[in-house]
Amino acid sequence: MLRFHVSNMSCGGCAKGVTRAVQGLDGDAKIDIDLPSREITVRGAVDAPGVVAALKRAGYEARTLGA
Repeated sequence: MLRFHVSNMSCGGCAKGVTRAVQGLDGDAKIDIDLPSREITVRGAVDAPGVVAALKRAGYEARTLGA
């Protein structure tokens, strides 16, 4: 399980974009989104640097949080 803070995720449309970006790395990844805290939890065959890079390519600023 990986956790991230996505500073510019502020609406449902952003949440969908974040989900698409992560699932582009692993289509079976499970993504839980907490929009008020701007945090996501990812379970799947992904690594933290890959998720951060995919989110950056999609226009989102993310940083890894402790598990």
